[in-house]
Amino acid sequence: MATGKPYRTIEARPNAESLVKPGELVDLVEVTPLTLADRRIYNQLLENAWDAIDKPVTHVIAKADLRGSHNSNDRVGESIERLMSSIVKVRVTRDGEEAIERVQLLGGNIETTRRDGLLEYEIPQRLRRIIKDSTVFARLQREVMFALSSKYALTLYEMIQKRGNLRYRSSERFSLEDLRGILGVAKGKLTSWSNLKLRAIEPAMAEVNALSDYVVEIEPVKTGRRVTHVELRWWRKDSGTSAQAERELSFSKVGRKARMAGTEERLVPEPRPRPAWLESRGTALRSETYETARLRHPGYDIYHVEGEWRDWSRGREPARDPDRAFLAFFRTYAEKNPI
Repeated sequence: MATGKPYRTIEARPNAESLVKPGELVDLVEVTPLTLADRRIYNQLLENAWDAIDKPVTHVIAKADLRGSHNSNDRVGESIERLMSSIVKVRVTRDGEEAIERVQLLGGNIETTRRDGLLEYEIPQRLRRIIKDSTVFARLQREVMFALSSKYALTLYEMIQKRGNLRYRSSERFSLEDLRGILGVAKGKLTSWSNLKLRAIEPAMAEVNALSDYVVEIEPVKTGRRVTHVELRWWRKDSGTSAQAERELSFSKVGRKARMAGTEERLVPEPRPRPAWLESRGTALRSETYETARLRHPGYDIYHVEGEWRDWSRGREPARDPDRAFLAFFRTYAEKNPI
């Protein structure tokens, strides 16, 4: 018998392709603006802590998991310091009333100085309570999160992922001030509607529309002669346009703006160098396939996994699409061999 008890965000589980972010942390307002790298790293910290995120414990993650394609830990340390010092405003409900709660995003931490070392960190108490009480969340596709090239695009993507599955709603109105705060526009920057639209909103919409499962529109709403609000609309793509997004995710970022604008001259990319011992083992994979593997499974040695795949494939019927077969094998390999 149904009890009517709301589904809690902490009951949702990350998986090999996606992670979970509480809705309250999607629509927060940054008092101290963060960078794209900061936001990505924070999402990874939340995911890593997820199994005990509402408990007063210390979480541990390898710095290599946070570096992405960078070889240095400097960027990780700078992001951690900004996250520690960042104050955000979160809309919450307390005793049946709407309220604004100001919290820190990250608590105390210890970073070992070795390049291959660890980061130990804590989630602040007030933030743990917000996450524990959360009943709305966004499910973020890792591949899309790492493909988006601006903090505005990542934030818009998170906003849509939070709202996309709402059954009876496909639009929401925001004041211009609220939208600036959620997007993390620094004070004194992009002050006019035309600049905000040109520099932040339109590029973000173009990326989200190209790479996600949704089509997004943001239309200005005027009070008198001045734009004071915007109307955010979204709808899920059909199978054809979803397939286009999947194909775009499989391509290199090089030339993506031109492809989105429809002005690209198609060029065959040069394959990435790979170990000589793989050259004699069969058909070479496309360079885009290696890029996709890196985005989907950061931290793995893709050439080692390719060798495992080719060994596994010996004696079997050749795959019709080797690139797709390799990525499918990689996903299973990562699930069985987590790092």
